[in-house]
Amino acid sequence: MTRLILAIDQGTTSTRAIAFECSEDGALRPVAVSQIELEQHFPKPGWVEHDAGEIWTATLQTCREVVRKGGGIGRFAAVGITNQRETSVLWDAATGEPLHRAIVWQDRRTAEATGRLAAAGHEPEVQAATGLILDPYFSASKFAWLLDAVPGSRERAARGEVKLGTIESWLIWKLTGGASHVTDATNASRTSLMDLRTMQWRPDLADLFGVPMEALPDIRGCADHLGDCEPSLFGAALPIHGAAGDQQAALVGHGALNAGDAKITYGTGAFLVANVGDAPVTSTSRLLGTLGYAVGDVTAYALEGSIFSAGSAIQWLRDGLKVISESRQSEAMASGLKDNGGVYLVPGFTGLGAPWWEPGARGTIVGLTRDSGPAHMVRAALESLAYQTRDLLDALEKDGAPKLSVLRVDGGVTANAFAMQFVADICEVTVERPAFQEMTALGAAKLAALGVSLIPDLKDHPVEAPARWTPRMGPDERERLLKGWRGAVRAAIIAAQ
Repeated sequence: MTRLILAIDQGTTSTRAIAFECSEDGALRPVAVSQIELEQHFPKPGWVEHDAGEIWTATLQTCREVVRKGGGIGRFAAVGITNQRETSVLWDAATGEPLHRAIVWQDRRTAEATGRLAAAGHEPEVQAATGLILDPYFSASKFAWLLDAVPGSRERAARGEVKLGTIESWLIWKLTGGASHVTDATNASRTSLMDLRTMQWRPDLADLFGVPMEALPDIRGCADHLGDCEPSLFGAALPIHGAAGDQQAALVGHGALNAGDAKITYGTGAFLVANVGDAPVTSTSRLLGTLGYAVGDVTAYALEGSIFSAGSAIQWLRDGLKVISESRQSEAMASGLKDNGGVYLVPGFTGLGAPWWEPGARGTIVGLTRDSGPAHMVRAALESLAYQTRDLLDALEKDGAPKLSVLRVDGGVTANAFAMQFVADICEVTVERPAFQEMTALGAAKLAALGVSLIPDLKDHPVEAPARWTPRMGPDERERLLKGWRGAVRAAIIAAQ
């Protein structure tokens, strides 16, 4: 009987479980899926929270549904997990209950704390050790805030009574009934607390951020055995044998395993990850040094550029501005215009990420005239994806990476052909979208399948031809549009000062 992998994909806007069938040729094919939307909470401007209990309930429900659809627990060989990174949870070690809402990766409440550390001159040492800059994006300052916000937590952490972790740590704790407090090396690399070279926690960084080591999980490889699910959850003690943060999992899912390979995922945010090989690279262009994956004796490092608002800009058009009722309407509206009318949207709703790193920036619209209408707003939001991607690719080249000829893409926004053609035009690169879009879940499934020896390696086994978009815009038009974008970004940054 063909064995299945249960992949958990816990994202920013939904929780999803997918069953993958492992074929004889090593390809993984989806056979069942279940998904539940996730509520987001915005208690203050710049604050974003999730209910960790809701995440756990949705994970349990979707997994049980997929196990049923897949023919029962006896067909499954292992669990793989991928997750929204940097989102931070504090929970009671005895009861397993969260002590505060999870602080989401987009959250900016710790900007003052990280700003103080940067002003005191600590950023070079943090970047040298972790590859990361000082920014509220990363987990360490969120961990410290949670400990300070929940009375008595610091004292209890020292006694081992409360635990800290990112989402995969939280889910593994719950799945194993508290038997495993672990994280994988890719998620650990996003905390500002892990040394990129040794893949171990740094006590000096924990002291710098005020995070007690006693509350942190153990760091494991991405295909290691991370624990066994409580038998009562699904009917058997299914092993958890793979984990990676969503963007690293997508890198694996795309098969971008060689130095020079790169992918970008257009989800709530957008994340460019470029494989740089077996040694970390320190960026001089405000990109992030990070871990690509760590499997057995193989370690791949990466440079990453993070865009905080991508798909969320389209959601804002739908739910906030209400100029569209469905996201798919955006393509027709944008295509109906001959050009952007000089309108640019800088989607700094939760600050600007790479290469600007301006946590105080806010969304900015420039170039409005009496002729501007809803379609111009829609087009400006879609075009902003391409401009932000170009900023990241330019930074990547400044860091010494070769110019890309192919950019692999995934995520919900890639269904928008107008947006993908505009990315190809502005970035001067062929854009390639795989037929199967769930690259994060596929990457988690590959890692789990490798961990239980269902596949011999992580190499890609494509089963359908990808869609491709090639550049067709002239250089003068491209430069004119980029000049307008750069002016809009300057306006957004100035307005935040």
